[in-house]
Amino acid sequence: MIQSLFSSLITSLVLTFVIIPSLITVAKVKKLYDEPNERTSHSDSIPTLGGVAFYVAIVFSLTFWADFSSDSILQYVIASMTIVTFIGLKDDLLELEAFHKLMGQMFAAMVLVIWADIRITSLYGIFGINELPYIISVIFSIFTILVIVNSFNLIDGINGLSASIGILSSLSFGIWFYLIDPHSQMALLSFTLVGALVAFLRYNITPAKIFMGDTGSLLLGIVISVLAIKFIELNGHIQSPYTFQSGPALGMGVIAYPLFDLLRSFSIRIAKGHSPFKPDRNHIHHLMLDNGFSHSKSTFLIVLFNLILIVLIFTFNKLGTYVIGIIIMGLLLSFAFVLKYFSKRRLARLNTKM
Repeated sequence: MIQSLFSSLITSLVLTFVIIPSLITVAKVKKLYDEPNERTSHSDSIPTLGGVAFYVAIVFSLTFWADFSSDSILQYVIASMTIVTFIGLKDDLLELEAFHKLMGQMFAAMVLVIWADIRITSLYGIFGINELPYIISVIFSIFTILVIVNSFNLIDGINGLSASIGILSSLSFGIWFYLIDPHSQMALLSFTLVGALVAFLRYNITPAKIFMGDTGSLLLGIVISVLAIKFIELNGHIQSPYTFQSGPALGMGVIAYPLFDLLRSFSIRIAKGHSPFKPDRNHIHHLMLDNGFSHSKSTFLIVLFNLILIVLIFTFNKLGTYVIGIIIMGLLLSFAFVLKYFSKRRLARLNTKM
C-alpha cells in the first residue's frame, strides 16, 4: 500500500506541476484575473484557476491508483469534488451569489453524508450526548461539512496560506489513516491531496503566479471535511494502538485555525450588523499584514502556530475532550488578541508620525 500512496502522491504532484503553467497562459490570454481591490492583499492581476489543476490531478490519481472494488466511498468523494469544483469555477469567472454558492455546497455535502454515509454518528459524550438519531446525524454532518468548506475558503487570502494549512492537515490525517490501516483509501486521498498542494505552492508562494481561487479552496475544504469526519468516526469505533480518547477534539483541533478564523470573522460581521457572508479585512492573516509581516512571513508564522497546536493536542490527548477544547480555544484567542493588540499599536504609531 505504501507504494500506491507514494505513486498517487507523485502522480498528483507531477500533474499539478505540469498543468498550472498552461492554466496561467490561458488565463493571461483570456484575461481571467483576480483584480486587486480594497479587500485583497495583492496589488497585481493574478490568475485564479489553480483549483482546476487540483481537480484534474486528484481525480486522475485516485482513479488510476485507488481500488474502487474494495470500497466505493471514493466515487462519492469524487462526485462531491466535481460539484464544488464547478461551483468554484463559476464563482471565479462570473461571481456567484452567496446563496447559490451555499446551495451547491449543501448538495455536495448531501452526496457525502447520504450516499457515502460519511457522517458524525455520535458526540462521544460531549454535553452528555452519545449516539445521534439518523436525521440529526445527517443534519449535523452536513452543517459540519459546510463549516469546514467555508473555513478553508475564507483563509485563502494571502500567498501560500490555504495550501500550507491544507498540506499540514492532510499529512496529519493521512499518516494516522495509514497507521491504523495501511490499505486505507482515506490515506490514499490524503496523500494525493498533499501532492497537488505541494506542486501548487511552487506557483503560489510570493511572488504568486496563480491563486487557487474558490475552485481550489472549496475542493480543498470538501476533501479535508471528509478526512476530519472519518478521523472522528474511526477513533470512536475501532480498536487500535493508534486510536485516541479525544477523537472529536483532535479531529477539529487539526483544522482549528481555519475554523477559528471563520468563527471570529462571522462574529465580528454579525456584531457590526453585517451579513456573515459579506467579505471584509478582519481575518487573522489581515492582522498579520497590518503588523507589517509579508505574505511569506505571515504564512510561515500561522502554519508554525498551527503545527505547534497539533503537536500539543496529540501529545496531551489523554487529558480529555473538554480540556483539549479549552487549550485549543485559549491558544487561538491569545494568538488573535496579541496580533490585534500590536496591530492597534502599530496603527497608532503610524498616525502619530503623520
